Order: sequence, then C-alpha cells, then structure tokens
Amino acid sequence: MATSIFLAKLLGPILVLAAVAVFMNRKSLEALAREFLNSPALLLLGFLDFAAGLAIVLTHNVWVADWRVIITLLGWFLLIRGVARTLIPDQVKPYGMKLMRNPNAVTGVLAVTLVLGLVLSYFGYAR
Repeated sequence: MATSIFLAKLLGPILVLAAVAVFMNRKSLEALAREFLNSPALLLLGFLDFAAGLAIVLTHNVWVADWRVIITLLGWFLLIRGVARTLIPDQVKPYGMKLMRNPNAVTGVLAVTLVLGLVLSYFGYAR
C-alpha cells in the first residue's frame, strides 16, 4: 500500500498540472504537440513513456477492484504507448494528428487526465 500511496502522490499532481497547463495554454501546446508528432523527438518521448511505464509496472502491477488499479493501468498504458512510439512511430503519427484535429477528443482526453489526477491526489494526500 505504501507504493500505491507514493505513486498516487507522484502521479496525481503531475496529471492535474498537465491537464490544467494544456487547458490554459491550449493553442501553444497544441502547436508543440504537432511539432513533436513530425519530429524524431517522438522517439525520445517513446523511450521516456516506456521507462516510466516499466517502472510503474515493475513496482506496482496491482490488479484489485479499487483505486490502485488506476496506477497499474496508467503504467501499462505508458509502457504500451512507449513501445508504439518507439517501434512504429510512422503508424502513431497519423493517429496523433487525427486526435489533434478533433477539439472534442482533445478536451475529452484532458478531462479524463484531470479526473484521474484529482482521484489519485485525493487517495495519495487526503485519505
């Protein structure tokens, strides 16, 4: 449980900050995202996603019917996204560009990110 609390305290504020920052600076961050999608830097983000996801999965592969599974799912999501960004970046780019062209999809992703961050922050700090 200590690992779950630590990861909730770490990931919760990161997710909240990321969602709020994109909401507040949406135009400039969308331009940055488009540049990354067309850049070899996408591979670097893939390695970072893979490393973060692997670290979470190795330390917290907890499949239970409570809030802790959110951390496990985030770890697996990052791990898989990292593999995809690294091994098949040409297939990832069109998906990313399609997502960026749909403002409702971006808003949905940001809303989910914010809610996950708030939930993890609650369980990490308030409980």
